[in-house]
Amino acid sequence: MTRYYSSWHINPALIPTNPEERMKLWHTLLERVKAEMKMGALTEWGISPSFNGYSIRDGDEKGIMAATSNWTPFILVDSLEPILTSDEALDSVKRLETKK
Repeated sequence: MTRYYSSWHINPALIPTNPEERMKLWHTLLERVKAEMKMGALTEWGISPSFNGYSIRDGDEKGIMAATSNWTPFILVDSLEPILTSDEALDSVKRLETKK
């Protein structure tokens, strides 16, 4: 299964101006993050004070498409890339060395 890195940002147009509504939205979104982490669907997640963030999840293209679409329109994905672990990257480099 492929691991994907996603960088994203919160859609500022959908942040409520009412403080109570804003806190309710934050709680809802963060509880969804915690639930996905607990299920193992999301393996890593982080957010900056400027409301940009990243996540790492495992899956195939169809599963990743469904997962990222599930967060729309509140979260907008800036980039989505398959990534390798250090061991996987080392194996790739070793393959290049053996082809010489």
